[in-house]
Amino acid sequence: MFFRFIRVIVAILVRILNGRPHFQNQNLLPKNENYILVGPHRTWWDPLYFALAASPRQFSFMAKEELFKNPILRFILKHANAFPVDRKDPGPSAIKIPVRQLKNTHLSLIMFPSGTRHSKQLKGGVALIAKLAKVPLVPVVYQGPLTFKDLLKRKKVYVRFGEPIDVSDITKVDQAGIAEVEHRMQIAFDELDHELNPQFVYIPTPVPEGDQEE
Repeated sequence: MFFRFIRVIVAILVRILNGRPHFQNQNLLPKNENYILVGPHRTWWDPLYFALAASPRQFSFMAKEELFKNPILRFILKHANAFPVDRKDPGPSAIKIPVRQLKNTHLSLIMFPSGTRHSKQLKGGVALIAKLAKVPLVPVVYQGPLTFKDLLKRKKVYVRFGEPIDVSDITKVDQAGIAEVEHRMQIAFDELDHELNPQFVYIPTPVPEGDQEE
């Protein structure tokens, strides 16, 4: 209930700030099973647009544990289906919690394989979660303003979904298996970016001092 309420509020806010977003290929989203929505992390609001574009599906997502120290923010995050993760030492819960949710609840998962807005390196956690939960990966990309200033200038926002990626054929989530899943995801991201704009090149915004691990 709270997740749906927040999504309505966010939809109204982004419409006021930036106008109508452009969502593409929503018909590719699985309707009768949970999945992991995976995409390159390009700005702090791309997960908001992903959740809006995939409506009415509800999602859980990982958030750095520092955000949960504020009691008000902790209340909002928990009721919006977020769970804390220690970025320096994730621990088993970073895998067990999303796997349990994907298997036993109505919640799908939004996850950024790179783990940060300032990295292109994909990580293996998403492959392990997808394999253990037996769910597909759905690739998605965001193209649009990367700064709040550009967002207010109402530069167009595009979100495009790709064909689900089946990982059931990955027999082992070892180095080779993880590399194959990462390869499939990267190909999907590149294809989606090209379909949206063949000239698209992602240029990250400067990393704020002291925030290199975001």
